[in-house]
Amino acid sequence: MTSFETFGLNEAYKRVQKSGDRLSEFDTLIEWDAFRPILEDLYNNKTSQGGRPNVDPVVMVKLLVIQSLYNLSDPELERQVADRISFRKFIGFSTDVPDFSTVWLFRERLIDTGKDKEIWELYQAQLEIKGLHIEKGVLQDATFITADPGNRSSNTSCGKEPKTRRSKDGTFSKKGSKSYFGFKLHSLMDKKHHLIRRIRTTTASVHDNRVDLSIKGETVYRDKGYFGVKPNGRNKTMRRAVRGSILSAKDIRRNLVISKIRAPIERSYAVIKRLFKGGHVLVTTLSRVHIKNVFWAFSYNLVQLGTLKRRGSW
Repeated sequence: MTSFETFGLNEAYKRVQKSGDRLSEFDTLIEWDAFRPILEDLYNNKTSQGGRPNVDPVVMVKLLVIQSLYNLSDPELERQVADRISFRKFIGFSTDVPDFSTVWLFRERLIDTGKDKEIWELYQAQLEIKGLHIEKGVLQDATFITADPGNRSSNTSCGKEPKTRRSKDGTFSKKGSKSYFGFKLHSLMDKKHHLIRRIRTTTASVHDNRVDLSIKGETVYRDKGYFGVKPNGRNKTMRRAVRGSILSAKDIRRNLVISKIRAPIERSYAVIKRLFKGGHVLVTTLSRVHIKNVFWAFSYNLVQLGTLKRRGSW
């Protein structure tokens, strides 16, 4: 792209900026270039013989953020980035738009190399540098990430080579009178800043209380689904009546206090499912669902960082 074309796009973008562009705000919240050193070795075609140049890995990370924020498929992501000026601004006007297969391959490489974990850890390190430490305890909960069960029953295996879109690793679970098929996003949020700090992905049939994301020394606030299982941290779990007994007035008051404290973690799931239109996946394996969860949590934290910045919290 010529400098004249870039100038024209920047001039056109000014009108969009006046009406508000949250991607422009997100671009200033973290050090995006910090991800480049840990991702550059994903590609190995920098040889003396040349070859097609690699796409900037920071651009690829930004594309996965856009995809999470707007719930776009890979082909739709390619089309929207080419079409929307705010998307082009976010990845850089001088950058050629990668095709959808490049995006798919990048995600697969993150999974195969474990780089998704490194991205998350570096992201958390940046939060720490900003002074957004885990203080006053943590909140833990889980939410269903649904998938397509297909037409088979819950006890029928999909097999190693599914010919339908039914999830290969997903399982069934029931909450109340409603059944779910797919996976779960387990997350831990800090009590003070309401940022997601740790996540884990399981199939839907794994009970919440089998996943403990707290560490020794932390006070962890949890709902009744975790009752009866002690966490690694200091236990602030809501109590549940057991057969043959009822909750005391003291336990009821305690539950109300804990419920108010842990309420913000529900907001993170609402943002992912309502604002991002996420919470349902078409990918078929646990590892692919996990990387979706990583970037949903990544994007939620960007939204929360923007809120904290406007409040002057950092």
